Amino acid sequence: MSGSRRTFLGLAFAISAALMVLAGSRGARAAGDDASQILKAMSDYLATQKTISAAFDSALEVMTPQGEKIQFNSSGTLLLQRPNEIRLTRTGGYADVELLLDGKTATLYGKNLNSYVQLDGIGSVDQLIDTLRDRGMTIPGADLLLGNVFETLSADVIEAKHIGLGVINGVECEHLAFRNQDVDWQLWVQVGAKPIPCKYVITSKAVGMAPQYTLVIRDWKTDVPVDQTAFAFKPAEGAKKVEPSALATLDELPPSAPAKGQ
Repeated sequence: MSGSRRTFLGLAFAISAALMVLAGSRGARAAGDDASQILKAMSDYLATQKTISAAFDSALEVMTPQGEKIQFNSSGTLLLQRPNEIRLTRTGGYADVELLLDGKTATLYGKNLNSYVQLDGIGSVDQLIDTLRDRGMTIPGADLLLGNVFETLSADVIEAKHIGLGVINGVECEHLAFRNQDVDWQLWVQVGAKPIPCKYVITSKAVGMAPQYTLVIRDWKTDVPVDQTAFAFKPAEGAKKVEPSALATLDELPPSAPAKGQ
C-alpha cells in the first residue's frame, strides 16, 4: 500500500472516530441554548471593555475555476477604544494596510502603495464597519468588534450547538457551532470569568468545496493605557491621497486571484 493511501485511510479513520465521539456526546454537550448563553455572555463581556488590544492571524480561502482551494494568510494588530477610535493593521503577501478612526475621520492607508483614502463623518466603530462593508471591504473579525455582538451574530441563526471544549494557543475554550442559511460558523470562547473570543471560523455553504475564513486571536488585553496619538494618521513622506474607489486594491488577495467563492 502506498504512503499516500495509508495517510488517506488514517485520516478517514480519525475523522470517523471524531464523528462517533461527537455523536455520542451530542445530548450532553450540543445544546443550542448553552451555545446561545455562552455567546451572550461573551457579547456582554466585550461590551464592557472600553479599551482592547490584540493580535491576530487570518486565513482566507478562495476557489479557482478549476475547483482548487487556495489559502491566503495575513497577520495584524488591533487597538480599540470604544466607541469611536480604532487602529488596525494587517500585513499579508499582497497588502500592508493600516486602518485608523480618530473619532470623526477614518483613514485607510496602503503602506505598500504609499496611498491612503479618507472618509469623513465616521462617528463610531460600528458606523465604520457598516461603511466599509457597503464599499465591499471588511475588518477582520468585524462582527466581534460591534457594540452588540450577540444581536448581530444570532440574528439569522437556524441551529446552534455547544460542541464541548477545545484549546486555542494553550487556552481552554468553549467550542460553539452555528448554522445560518448560507454559512456555517464556529467560535471558540475562553473558559472562565473573561469570555473572550479566541478563534472564529466562517464556512460558505453556497460555494462548492466550502471555502473558509479563519481568524485566530491572541494577546488579548483590556484596559491598556492608550496614547491618544495612537489613532492619529501620520502619512509617510510622499504618501498620496486617492479616491475611495481605491479601497478595492487593498484586499487580502492578489489582483490575479479569483474572487472569493468563484
